[in-house]
Amino acid sequence: MRIVALEEHLVLPVVLEAWAKAGIPQVPQLGYGDEPFARRLRDTGEGRLADMDEQGVDVAVLSLATPGVQNLTDADAVSVAREVNDTLAEIVAARPDRFQAFAAIPTPVPEQAAAELERAVTQLGFPGAMLYGRTGTTLADAPEFDDLYATAERLRVPLHFHPQTPLRPVLEAYYSGLGAVGTGLATAGLGWYYDLGVQYLRMIFSGVFDRHPGLQVIAGHWGEVVLFYLDHTGIMAHNAKLERPLADYFRQNFWIAGSGTVSERYLRWTAEVVGTDRMLYSTDYPYTFGTRPGGFPFLDTGKGVARSFLEKAPFTQEEKNAIGSGNWERLTART
Repeated sequence: MRIVALEEHLVLPVVLEAWAKAGIPQVPQLGYGDEPFARRLRDTGEGRLADMDEQGVDVAVLSLATPGVQNLTDADAVSVAREVNDTLAEIVAARPDRFQAFAAIPTPVPEQAAAELERAVTQLGFPGAMLYGRTGTTLADAPEFDDLYATAERLRVPLHFHPQTPLRPVLEAYYSGLGAVGTGLATAGLGWYYDLGVQYLRMIFSGVFDRHPGLQVIAGHWGEVVLFYLDHTGIMAHNAKLERPLADYFRQNFWIAGSGTVSERYLRWTAEVVGTDRMLYSTDYPYTFGTRPGGFPFLDTGKGVARSFLEKAPFTQEEKNAIGSGNWERLTART
């Protein structure tokens, strides 16, 4: 069984410099400093390959850690995205048997976002792009991104969305006063997923997928919460005058991965809602490399769990093979 993992993060020097300039916190979980976790996030060579081997991952689809280039100034977003994509293309070219990559997209300048996606796909050979929900305070369903979505639809490449920290008013209203626990709840504990899940619903209800019915979106973290409430949320679909039932958008426009959350309950629920032919695989490296020496304490997947979790899944071998790599190959065939 071949495993292609789709949410495998890294940072590059140009990104660290741009984030520091933009005032983004210089913390180890973003790749700053000399702690083992930060070194893993910056590693694009033998150390990362060894970790992939330990987890049982054959191919990693590399992408920038959140928030990518989406909170940079217009000029920095464009220049940094181009340099990132050129560098990622070189990393993939050096080990095409082990690496692929999602393009970084400068959404602060929407017309350049579409152009950079076109360049990354047609000139650099990228299979898709990674976005991060909001661009500053602008949400993913904003009309200015229609050209980007139309370009992805025309090129037949998926857009993988990753969460980022909620806006300051949300942090203060819901997560303040709890110290480190509040910070954790606002990000990897809970807040990330609500922030992006609501944007998925906004994209549907505002007509993004009716205007671009061929647009394909990859959702990590088992669908960013919304899959678990479709029976409730779908009641409102008639008010939005959608062209399809709400659940159909998730079965026709979304692909779901678990992002290293090794929960059989979520695995079964996702298969029930969207079907195993719409499921992909990811480990959220290095954030799920866990509490082992040098790890960061989010989730501890343990040695070899990336492969053993899928091997033990309650599916046929054909379905496991599809989730491991077959669905990704079908999604990115561009036919």
